Amino acid sequence: MQQQNVSIATLVDMYKRGELRLPEIQRHYVWQATRVRDLLDSLYRGYPSGSVLMWETDEPVPTRDSAIAQNTSAFVGRKLLLDGQQRLTSLTAVINGEPVHVKGRKRPIEILFNLEHPDGPPTDVVEVESDETSLLKPDDEVSDGDDEETDDQEGFQEKLGRRTFVVASKSLLSQPHWIRVSEVFTNNNDGQLLQKAGVNSFNDPRFQRYSDRLKKLRSVREYSYVVHVLERAMSYEEVTEIFVRVNSLGAKLRSSDLALAQMTSRWPNLLKQLEEFQDECEQSWFTIDLGQLVRAIVVFATQQCLFRTVASTSVEKLKQGWEDAKEGLRFAINFLRSNAGIEDESLLSSPMLIHALAAVSRAKDNKLTIEEQHALLHWLLVANARGRYSRGSTETLLNEDLAIIFRGGGLTALIEPLKRQFGRLHIESGDLAGRGVNSPLFSLAYLALKAAGARDWYSGLGVSLTHQGKLHFIQWHHIIPKSLLKNREFETGEINEIANMAFITGQTNRRISNKEATTYLADIVEKQGAQALTSQCVPLDPALWTTDRYRDFLKVRRETLAERMNAFIAEKAGLPVSVELIS
Repeated sequence: MQQQNVSIATLVDMYKRGELRLPEIQRHYVWQATRVRDLLDSLYRGYPSGSVLMWETDEPVPTRDSAIAQNTSAFVGRKLLLDGQQRLTSLTAVINGEPVHVKGRKRPIEILFNLEHPDGPPTDVVEVESDETSLLKPDDEVSDGDDEETDDQEGFQEKLGRRTFVVASKSLLSQPHWIRVSEVFTNNNDGQLLQKAGVNSFNDPRFQRYSDRLKKLRSVREYSYVVHVLERAMSYEEVTEIFVRVNSLGAKLRSSDLALAQMTSRWPNLLKQLEEFQDECEQSWFTIDLGQLVRAIVVFATQQCLFRTVASTSVEKLKQGWEDAKEGLRFAINFLRSNAGIEDESLLSSPMLIHALAAVSRAKDNKLTIEEQHALLHWLLVANARGRYSRGSTETLLNEDLAIIFRGGGLTALIEPLKRQFGRLHIESGDLAGRGVNSPLFSLAYLALKAAGARDWYSGLGVSLTHQGKLHFIQWHHIIPKSLLKNREFETGEINEIANMAFITGQTNRRISNKEATTYLADIVEKQGAQALTSQCVPLDPALWTTDRYRDFLKVRRETLAERMNAFIAEKAGLPVSVELIS
């Protein structure tokens, strides 16, 4: 294996020219802007940041598109990038000032450089941010993309001032000593950059300091990575094994990514088939992660969900599993949308739920009696609300359910594991205390209120995640305004309870802003009628709308919400409303 030192400038140039391509076994670009921020900080300080692994080959190996637009080249396919994709894609985007293509959309990676950063090592801890997003948007004012600012942290501006790089925000861009990193790399005219930063004279004491820092930032392009190049004589299967081992040791890839790599080494162009099916699902407003499609293949090829079986499963069996998986997943999406009212994947507490539904489709050959339809709905809604696969050993729990389904145990048998896991199935008002938007119960609240006829409080539009136009996107709204409750020193957990959330459009949310509930709720009742509030389980007693009575408001609404949620499940499951969900 050859080893050489190659500068970032050269690697970026190779990547952009198309000389360095991605093999099909590689995953998508997944880095958040905060990861790019931290990489730049390490490079600026000269810290180690890993190595690069590539394979030079003449084999006609299937490739995939990069998140950065690449030029065509006579050398396409000659060098394949096995390790370092996330770093090189990020650096190419930032250095060239180009957007990355992520999930069918172009977005820039905007990182800001602090010309006034302190000297020496970083003094603050780098926080870890969640990858999770939801189509239900909060009523807080949301800043651009990965904005790092917040109103809740004391001294946050001071903390930012101690950083060298941050993710861009409008407020920071308005401060002259913060400049876009991409602008530094694409504009070699320091005069323009310094003038923007308020330096208009050579005599300015900041001139030399800022100039030296711009030069140091540009020198990142000369940072050298150790590049390992695998021999041409190696086979694709052997290279895939190296790829899997390298990424397993570093724990950089999910197990589904490694399983996909093992599959594609024996099954060329599988990735294209998976992505085409992803596009099909998007037409129904469902986004299914590539890893879940890989798991679906495993489920139908082996009747269990563990990825470790991939290497020992024949390609023929995997291919048949994919054909079965596609049909099963189509049923699952249709059942979720048409029967359960679950419009997209953001309302699922775990994406693993689709595998159980898909397995039912295949095990029952799409022939379900009315009793089986009700039993499946009952299980789905309770499993989703309780978080069946969102805690503990999720693969073990899914395998338990798959065993019942594939062995013909009957759909009502799926309820027993739920009872063992949670003790009872019905929702009590106490379950909602202290539970916020990240609780699985939040989705159930949305579904139950939507089924009860909840509508936007100004436009009258029924709530739906499929509305057209940003003004009509559904958001969650603090009924008793968040800022007013903060001023009264209520705890954050109380303020953000499900029982203080209603579902309205973004436009209405902004119009209400932080108006006193006693004022705007009375106006809604006058113009829209009491049904506008009762359909969202908001109490009609004006005395409960005051901040002084906030805890009483929560108590009453928890009770009415729990009652409505239980009634919704009972209605869907064909059970008497008075029955406590056979708990």
